[in-house]
Amino acid sequence: MRRIKKSFKNRRSQSLPTQNDQIKNKEQFSENLKENIQIVKEALGNSDDIIIREISIGKESSIKAGIIYTEGLVDTPSIQNFILESLMVDIQDSGLDKSITNKKDLLQLMKDSVLAVGELKDITDYNTLFTSLLTGNVILLLDGYTQGFAISMKGGKDRGVPEATTESTVRGPKEAFSESLRTNTALLRRKVNDRNLWLETKKIGTVTKTDVSIAYIKNIANDKVVEEVRRRLDRIEIDGILETGYIEELIQDETYTPFPTIFTTERPDVTVANLLEGRIAIFVDGTPHSLIAPSLFVQFFQTADDYYQRADIVTLLRILRFIGFFIALLGPSLYIAITTFHQEMLPTPLLINLAAQREGVPFPAFIEALIMEVTFEILREAGVRMPRTIGQAVSIVGTLVIGTAAVDAGIVSAAMVIVVAITAISSFIVSSFNLSISVRMLRFIFMGLAASFGLFGMIVGLIALTLHLCSLRSFGVPYMSPLAPFNIEGQKDVFIRFPHWGLFSRPRLISQKNLKREDNPSPKPESRKRK
Repeated sequence: MRRIKKSFKNRRSQSLPTQNDQIKNKEQFSENLKENIQIVKEALGNSDDIIIREISIGKESSIKAGIIYTEGLVDTPSIQNFILESLMVDIQDSGLDKSITNKKDLLQLMKDSVLAVGELKDITDYNTLFTSLLTGNVILLLDGYTQGFAISMKGGKDRGVPEATTESTVRGPKEAFSESLRTNTALLRRKVNDRNLWLETKKIGTVTKTDVSIAYIKNIANDKVVEEVRRRLDRIEIDGILETGYIEELIQDETYTPFPTIFTTERPDVTVANLLEGRIAIFVDGTPHSLIAPSLFVQFFQTADDYYQRADIVTLLRILRFIGFFIALLGPSLYIAITTFHQEMLPTPLLINLAAQREGVPFPAFIEALIMEVTFEILREAGVRMPRTIGQAVSIVGTLVIGTAAVDAGIVSAAMVIVVAITAISSFIVSSFNLSISVRMLRFIFMGLAASFGLFGMIVGLIALTLHLCSLRSFGVPYMSPLAPFNIEGQKDVFIRFPHWGLFSRPRLISQKNLKREDNPSPKPESRKRK
């Protein structure tokens, strides 16, 4: 029975060659235009968005040509003006077609004198044709020739340059990346007018064939890191890339860690600032974010505003962010540990007051905190996923749940409501959304440790967390640099920010071949001389 099934299977696979097999057997173009067009139609399933137009070239209409493009991906008016009109009208009016004596003359004439386009590539096989066609190029095939042209006419609608939504600033540019890869790279070029800004683009995804670009400044970025980024991108074998998150997961150093080891931003100015420090940016077509590598832990506490405001103000705000990070991480667990195991740490009046509040609450502090934290996470997730029109209703419900109604119902104490509220607000201070999610996850672990072992459990958890952070690497660079390993020069932009005239060196472990931003770190403000 198995032999019969096997032989039937083999026979069926031999008798029904797939469409890809047919194309593989005919990789090179045929000289017959209609046959080429028919193969394209069959391979694409006669899709309605694939436009095929057959025209005649020359005064005597002796040369047949076929124009193929994907509607919505190309600039249609440009096809009319620079391809159709040139082939059907201009070539006749100029009399160029009379000078054609052989086949090679026509191909050269097309490239040199007829097609008034910027980018034009020769194509001779179907694989190149489909790749070019489905990425927004116009294909020109000629009857009697085994060579065609892929003409760059990329267009289509996009939403332009939008305003930053997740990284808003009080001062500074408001523009953000969009879904168009070329728009994003153009935003970089506007800010870096230097020939050393290099861009490399490759296609990743066996089905989607998504354009992925890496950008770096040649004389600043570490060559080894650039090569490592190339190597990691080249080894990706996946059917589709739909967002930078795919790339991030596939190239990051450590998979099982709650901390992000690759920085994500939607702002061109932040991307350029990182390029100037020697990092590499990765763009994915169709995504309004860029990935920055290598990334450091302290980088997730820095914002664009940090470099547009005065240094003393920025230092204060940055310290507040670190304090907010620890409150968001340890706030509920501290409350649980102290009220459960270490009541002697509280002043007597406060202890009596807390005991009076908890008199009617039937749950221990851990369950009480768990109820409030889970409720808050549900409300936050609902607020993100729901349409904006009904977001106000979610806010009202959230106010009722995490408020006096919960206290009056005897579910939680008033002190717990205050702790959860401060924790929630502190988590919003953390500027990076990725790091904020990590804090939300780790908060529950610390709550469990505090409920089990009190402050001792929390200390053990903090030591384990510190060791884990010190063990992380981002493209070979220690994640906790410049704190661990400690580097005194790098402390100028960690907890405090020096004025710009003091930030004359780049991070030592990132840009190893070009550490100085300028040879003469000036101008410093001139001190006023006393008369």
